[in-house]
Amino acid sequence: MEQRPKKLLEQVQDAIRLKHYSYQTEKTYIYWIRRYILFHNKRHPKDMGSAEIEAFLTHLAVHENVAASTQNQALHSILFLYREVLKQDLDLKIDAVRAKKSKYLPIVLTKDEVFATIQHLSGVHQLLIKLLYGTGLRLNEGLSLRVKDIDFGQNQITVRDTKGNESRVTKYS
Repeated sequence: MEQRPKKLLEQVQDAIRLKHYSYQTEKTYIYWIRRYILFHNKRHPKDMGSAEIEAFLTHLAVHENVAASTQNQALHSILFLYREVLKQDLDLKIDAVRAKKSKYLPIVLTKDEVFATIQHLSGVHQLLIKLLYGTGLRLNEGLSLRVKDIDFGQNQITVRDTKGNESRVTKYS
């Protein structure tokens, strides 16, 4: 039985997995590549180039009012498509309208506010938030913890399948 050639997004998925990127990165890249293709009426990316990328990124900034980090995420997804999947070098003179960087400072809770918030939680939710706050774990790291990862004798947690795919040990007190 003859196999059909892989569709473009399947090729993207294979390239991402070959590089051992996280599942979240895979979903994000595929999302932005799909948006890029749909924005240009389903034209194949090999028939497009810098001008189309520029038009898409400008549209995101001007009409959808996305944050600068979101626009950068879209750009890097598309660059991955061209460099790693289509094996095309792009003229990197992409002169899109850039999204404005946020001028707002993040809101940071005081220790007392954090403890008051934690006190309003209970059960598994409270335990998870205490772990995240006390150890510096990322949300996905906390959610994927197993009992065998916690060493009460040495006050340490083994974090597996982390961002960057490197396990690490974190101490707590």
